[in-house]
Amino acid sequence: MVKIHYPFTAIVGQEELLLGIILNIINPKMGGLLIKGVKGSGKSTVVYSMTDIVPEIDVLKDCKFNCDPEKTEYWCEDCRGKYSEEKKEIISKEVVNVPVPLSITEDRLLGNVDVELLLKEGKHRFIPGILAKAHRQILYIDEVNLLPDHIVDDILDVSAMGWNRIEREGFSISHPSEFLLIGTMNPEEGELRPQILDRFPLSVMLDSVTDEILRKEIINRNLAYEKDPAKFREQFQQETENLKNFIKIGRTILEEVEVNAEFYDIVVKLCAENKVDGHRADIGIIKTARTHAAFELKKQVELRHIKQAAKFVLGHRTREGGLSKPLTKAEIDEFFDNLKEKEFPKKTEKIYEEINKCINLFSEGGLIQQEKK
Repeated sequence: MVKIHYPFTAIVGQEELLLGIILNIINPKMGGLLIKGVKGSGKSTVVYSMTDIVPEIDVLKDCKFNCDPEKTEYWCEDCRGKYSEEKKEIISKEVVNVPVPLSITEDRLLGNVDVELLLKEGKHRFIPGILAKAHRQILYIDEVNLLPDHIVDDILDVSAMGWNRIEREGFSISHPSEFLLIGTMNPEEGELRPQILDRFPLSVMLDSVTDEILRKEIINRNLAYEKDPAKFREQFQQETENLKNFIKIGRTILEEVEVNAEFYDIVVKLCAENKVDGHRADIGIIKTARTHAAFELKKQVELRHIKQAAKFVLGHRTREGGLSKPLTKAEIDEFFDNLKEKEFPKKTEKIYEEINKCINLFSEGGLIQQEKK
């Protein structure tokens, strides 16, 4: 029996996290999201619910690597032998969560040679690992801070390259492995090394909801879900489909989104003045801002997109070679408040106002339905 998970569009009080997930679904090239939060803050609930809003993918039939029919240059060896660009069988497939167990070994993660077949017949046969299964799926690492460092390094290396290469004695194979990386952690159980933190493009810190109305709504919705999960999901089905369609539209216009040169100057100024290490942060802010604009069906990035992107990208990155702590949201706000208005015109809309306007084009209630009395 398949468990009916909590619907994504029923989650309240965690707007920043929901936005971070949506942006990664629209643009998987952003590289993933690290979610920090204390025990019981809803990290796992959100991660397992996100499959609701991920559009289905086309794959070659019977392919264990989920090969993309349109990217023939990335086909696995089996698909190259079985199909051609002119003759191929295509099926649609739902995107799923592929969890990484804390006890995982490197061979189980990356894949390995079938030792029994090698000893018996002298033949090399590749046994795919989790990173093969995760191609074009969601790779979910719960308690990433408790995973051995070398395993995390392997995952982040493959995530950055989009390819998994395995080399053993007399054997070498590579296959595409592009996935949406989601990691969760409880800071009370230990932190990640700065070198690993820097490899996560975006991060969100989950805070406990303090608004009394929202806390009451969270209770009501969870009790309704526990009483009848199927009926509860049905209540949010239309909103879920609307959001999924919006994500599809965002994907189609992403490449058309432009960034003014002045915004590049702002990003460089922000990172340089605050001595942010490396260049991943600068690039990540621009990518995130463009994706945010695409989600709102805008073909021009606005300053507020840059500001929110900075909070996603800089909140976990150490500075000055690890000597300084990451920038806080308050420090980022102060930087943008101090920009000269005549040079960089600012807009004062609330960050999620435009998002909800977009969603409301398709359904009443918006992305986050809140009942205020």
